[in-house]
Amino acid sequence: MIKVLIVDDDFMVAKVHAGFIQRTPGFTVVGAAHTGAQAVAETGRLQPDLVLLDIHLPDINGLDLMQRLRAVAPELDVLVISAAREVETVRKALRGGIVHYLIKPFSQTDLQERLEHYRNAYQGLDASKDVAEQSDVNRVFGLDRAERPLPKGCSIETLKLVEAALNAATGDVSAAEVAEELGTSRVSARRYLEYLHDEGTLDVRLKYGVGRPERRYVLKA
Repeated sequence: MIKVLIVDDDFMVAKVHAGFIQRTPGFTVVGAAHTGAQAVAETGRLQPDLVLLDIHLPDINGLDLMQRLRAVAPELDVLVISAAREVETVRKALRGGIVHYLIKPFSQTDLQERLEHYRNAYQGLDASKDVAEQSDVNRVFGLDRAERPLPKGCSIETLKLVEAALNAATGDVSAAEVAEELGTSRVSARRYLEYLHDEGTLDVRLKYGVGRPERRYVLKA
């Protein structure tokens, strides 16, 4: 369960946001704070995973507060919720390492979409792995196939043919084998295969022999 602390100077707004969060699977509200000083104290006491942080607080600017919060909870993530629309404010928030910036007023759906992305992407990084795959990083930055363009010169039609060839294969295949089956160049086939690997669809196995090892591709189980 992802623990959330709400920091907002308006008691009623904080209560509404708490209701939104409680209706989002995987999240629980552990507390609320209405000043910067209270936010630091509650963050140190509760050790939340995520803070929903308003910028306009009575005793401190929310963006200046972020460093103080992370001083008492180093692993803390911050999602800014604010009516502030100034471009420089948004830029400063991004430089501060926020996970998202949601402009007030917003709906329950708006907040839930950001929370679900946070849960699936940031919290979805496998702490048991020493290194991240490109697909893991893509997910954090919201770059899935629907948003991330194909490499220059590639087409969705050919990509589907490459995927069909992989599905029909009984084991791993090389770029040269895919190219021969589809009647394309080896370089072109490899671009599609590497794209699918970056997307997390394929595993790569190295076959050693004379010269450089051959990269062979297989669909993930």
